Amino acid sequence: MASSSDDGSSSGADSWRPSPQATPDDISLAKSLSIWPLDENNVELLNEVRHRNYVNPTPLNMYDLVVIGAGAGGLVSSRQAARRGAKSCMVSAELAGGDCLNSGCVPSKALLRCAKLIREARKATAPNNEFGISIRQKSLEDDDDEQQNEPVEMEVAVDFPQIMQRMRKLRSKIAPVDGHDRGDTLGTQTFQGRGVFVSPSTIEVVGHGKVLGDASNPQLNFRKAVIATGGRPYVPDNIPGLNDAPYTTNLNLFNLQQLPKRMVVLGAGIVALEMAQAFSTFGTEVTVLGRSRLLSKGDEEAARVLQSALEKDGVTFLSGVNVEEVKTLRAPKDGNLPLMNVSLTCKEHSKLDLECECLLLALGRTANVKSMGLEKANVPYHPTAGVLVNDFAQSTSNPNIYAVGDCVANVPRLTHMSGEMAKVVVQNSLFEGQWKLSSFVVPAVMYTEPEYAVVNKVISLDENGHVVPTAKENDEECDIYKAELKHNDRAILDSSDEDGFVKIFCKKGTGTIVGCTVVSSRAGEIINEISLAIKHGIDLEGLGRNIHSYPTLGEGVMGCGLQFINSKWTTM
Repeated sequence: MASSSDDGSSSGADSWRPSPQATPDDISLAKSLSIWPLDENNVELLNEVRHRNYVNPTPLNMYDLVVIGAGAGGLVSSRQAARRGAKSCMVSAELAGGDCLNSGCVPSKALLRCAKLIREARKATAPNNEFGISIRQKSLEDDDDEQQNEPVEMEVAVDFPQIMQRMRKLRSKIAPVDGHDRGDTLGTQTFQGRGVFVSPSTIEVVGHGKVLGDASNPQLNFRKAVIATGGRPYVPDNIPGLNDAPYTTNLNLFNLQQLPKRMVVLGAGIVALEMAQAFSTFGTEVTVLGRSRLLSKGDEEAARVLQSALEKDGVTFLSGVNVEEVKTLRAPKDGNLPLMNVSLTCKEHSKLDLECECLLLALGRTANVKSMGLEKANVPYHPTAGVLVNDFAQSTSNPNIYAVGDCVANVPRLTHMSGEMAKVVVQNSLFEGQWKLSSFVVPAVMYTEPEYAVVNKVISLDENGHVVPTAKENDEECDIYKAELKHNDRAILDSSDEDGFVKIFCKKGTGTIVGCTVVSSRAGEIINEISLAIKHGIDLEGLGRNIHSYPTLGEGVMGCGLQFINSKWTTM
């Protein structure tokens, strides 16, 4: 790497450096990328996904495929194209790996693992617990003494800085798969900067600290292009004081080094509930603010079960919330957490003020589609929903430009959805494929305890073949088969999933599966069987006649199938 920097830094170092060796420019840039602290683990991460002094390669005269974005969709698109012989490149504006690696799936699941182990440890140290575990003090003076000491009451202590250090270590371990060097070995070029369309067939890469039109900015000419710019947390602009408050989103939540005493979560979706349960388990006093019930677009019974489970872990829920104002009582300073006051009305209280050190906004996501020249590329888009595409993931007005992932309107915002869309785009754009988004059967999982998993067909088209919002399936048009896991032998033996269930939806009067909801400690594993069945036309009788291992929670699927089979029995 060259010593000159594309980001205006005067540093001559080729790599990021941890504090205290880091320069003020290092620190400023790391914070702007929402990666902090600048310890050895985060330095390893940044050296993979956002090189400090990166020199962009010399552009080719023409690319078969140029991808703007370096998250799951961008990585898969550019790399699979290269592996199949195409001349491809990827434009990375911030951090390769996108939200999933840096501020989403990876760090959140690291925290959830710690939270689960803490809950298990508390069960194991509870006096007179059912598992036959007691904690005793071992005598250091007489190791040979066979006499057991009396059980002592123990407390499970939580070391939050260690939890976060573990997360950073594991994230940096995963990072090389998404890093620039890995892309080079697979044959795709990586440009670091902001990709902007300057014509229907040209993209300009605007380097950090540069402006559009700078003569030094690389110009990328393409046959086909992919927009994979992802999304960002939605921040409402109608709550007085919020924009000036030191609120938290998933982008900077995983930079915390101190455990907040109190957390207020605005929103009641997947991020909100996963983090509410985790932080409550760590010892934070957590209050979740929702306008309506949990999972407002999901299964109502599942919502009740999940709310009950989280309440047992100490989470408080308020519904019908209207946030009237957010006041900053203390700004963050010298490493100390801020203090805010949230004024609200809700169903449970006519007027309520909540103080918190962490205000987590988890209200969904907004597509990253602004200021990238989509108008010059003749690509229509919705400013918050994203790029409008047809069934082939192709722009509705420019057939040479495709889009994948969270920046696309009316598709699920999931990492595995982005990756699968990327495969479709490579096949359709470069190999005359006709792969269709409407064929997708997409599972989604919330990794609370218990987990919540759903699957159905989620892509709908209008009369022009354009992707449009999907209406919720009407339960009255379906036959519902439900297996309660409190009768499942594995659940009984594990002392788990007493309120869990598998619920399968079929077209009225048939065994054709159209959807499924699972609430279980292993819902994310169970749901894949249903995904496979819907995708390949296996009906509910087929699932019922499939032999399942005993004892497993997956037998809940077979239980639903047996209900369907038994309903058609011939009896004597």
